[in-house]
Amino acid sequence: MKNLARKNILKIKPYIPGKPIEELKRELGLEEAIKLASNENAFPPSRDAIRAAEKSLRSINRYPDGGCFYLKKALAGRLKVKPENIIVGNGSDEIIVLALRAFVKPLDEVIIAKPTFLIYEIASKVHDAKIKFAPLKDLRYDVKKIASLISKKTKLIFIANPDNPTGTYITKDEMEFLISRIPKNTILFIDEAYFEFAEDVKDYPKTKKYLEKKNIIITRSFSKIYSLAGLRVGYGMAREGIIDCLNRAREPFNVNSVAQAAAVAALSDAKHVEKTKKLVENGKRFLCEKLDSMGIGYVPSVTNFLLFKVNKDGKKIYRKLLRRGVIVREMSAWKLDNCIRVTVGTMPENKKFIKALKESLP
Repeated sequence: MKNLARKNILKIKPYIPGKPIEELKRELGLEEAIKLASNENAFPPSRDAIRAAEKSLRSINRYPDGGCFYLKKALAGRLKVKPENIIVGNGSDEIIVLALRAFVKPLDEVIIAKPTFLIYEIASKVHDAKIKFAPLKDLRYDVKKIASLISKKTKLIFIANPDNPTGTYITKDEMEFLISRIPKNTILFIDEAYFEFAEDVKDYPKTKKYLEKKNIIITRSFSKIYSLAGLRVGYGMAREGIIDCLNRAREPFNVNSVAQAAAVAALSDAKHVEKTKKLVENGKRFLCEKLDSMGIGYVPSVTNFLLFKVNKDGKKIYRKLLRRGVIVREMSAWKLDNCIRVTVGTMPENKKFIKALKESLP
C-alpha cells in the first residue's frame, strides 16, 4: 500500500513509545518489572480524581462535552484567563498537531531544536512543512541560533520548556530574548508539559504574561504531575483568535468524559501536586548521588527524569536492564548514542534501577 501514501509519510520514522510493563513480563517471563521510561508520574492520581473518574463511568453511553465546559472553567479560574483563551486536547500532543493543521501550509517553515521532543518533527513532516533545525548547545536550547533561523516563511517555532529529553530549561532572559524577535506572522509554541516541576526554579520564565503581546501558544499536561497519563488530557492557552483557529481544526468530542471529570478533580488537589514534587525531588537527589558515586555523568534536570551517559553501548545496557525487569529509555532515536533517560520512580523503584544498573555495567 506504500504506493498510495503521500511521499512525505514514507519518510517518517514512527514514534516508538516505551515498552509496556506487561509486554516485558510476557516476553521475558518475569514476575515483576518496573517502567521508568516514559516520564509518567510513579505515584497514583488524587483520590478525588479517581472518584470523579469512577462516577463519570456511569454516563459513558453519552458523548462527552465537546467544549470541555467545566474543565475550561476550572482552568480559567486557576490560570486567571478567560475560557475563550483555553483549548483542551487529547493530551497536549494533540494541540501540537492542531497548531500545524490550523496554521502551516506545505513548505511553510517550522523551527525545531535538535534533539528535542520527537513529536514536533514527526507531526511537522506529516504536514509537509519545511523544517529548520537548531542544534542544542551543551544540551540546552540555543535561542540565538533559533532567532537566526527565523525568516518570512517561518510559521511555527516549537520550544519545549523544560526540554524532553534533556531536562534543561530556557531561562527568563533567554525567553524574553526569543520573544522579542518573533515576527507578527510567526507563532511561538511553548510546550510546558513539565511546568509544575520547574515553576519554582528562580529564573524559569512566567510565560503566561506574554500571551497578549505576541502570537504564543502555551501547552501543559495532566499526564505528568497530575498522574493522569492513561486518560490523555492536556490544554493550551493563547489569544482568542488563535484558540478559535485551533478549535476549527479540532475533532469533535476529542477529550473523553472520564478524562474531563478526573482533570477537574485533580486541579483541586494541591496536596497531591506538592507531595509529588517532594517525592520526585527526593528520588532525583537519590539517583544523582548514586550516579555520582558510580562516576556516571548526568544532565542537571528540573523535571521528573534524568539523562545520563554510560560511555558504553547504550543499547546493550538497555537490554541488560530489561532482563532485570527495568524499563528505561535508550536514546538512539534522538541521536544521543550511549545515553539513557530514566524517570524518577518511587524509592523502591529507584533502588531497583540503581541495583540493576550496577549489575549491567561491565
